[in-house]
Amino acid sequence: MKQKTHKTLRPTTSKAREALFNILRGRIENARFLDLYAGTGAVGIEALKEGASEVVFVEASKGNVKKIHERINKHRFEEKSRVAHKKVLPFIESAELGNQIFDIIFLDPPYHTDDVIHAMSAISNASILDLSGTVIAEHFKKKELPESFHNLKKIKEYNYGDTVFTFFQMS
Repeated sequence: MKQKTHKTLRPTTSKAREALFNILRGRIENARFLDLYAGTGAVGIEALKEGASEVVFVEASKGNVKKIHERINKHRFEEKSRVAHKKVLPFIESAELGNQIFDIIFLDPPYHTDDVIHAMSAISNASILDLSGTVIAEHFKKKELPESFHNLKKIKEYNYGDTVFTFFQMS
């Protein structure tokens, strides 16, 4: 018998988010930013505040999609935002079919699943990252990511408590 798993929202802490955007400073302005597993949209909203030209939020939870829309409206980012109420893997497939290209792809899947591996594999096999773009995977420190996913190579890791941001770029 399959046991149901209860997913809980684990937003990126404000301290880790601040550190992430300090690392990305100078690269966000005018970037097309993809926020996968967007949750409440805090990371994507911060990207818009930092000058991203567009953010696409991908979130499967109807309740979280509503929260993202509320945040977008609160900050008046409607013109620069799109919210996809969809699971990540089907979104990646549809983005590739739609010839969507992103400069920065951020993903923050549930920590105690293999979603980060599945999503990174899908990203590496799709043509949705600009050749000079960056993928940032947020994950639990005890989950070591491979050195590469197809044509994406690990370039740097940043540790913040139990959180790790692993950066990948095209090889």
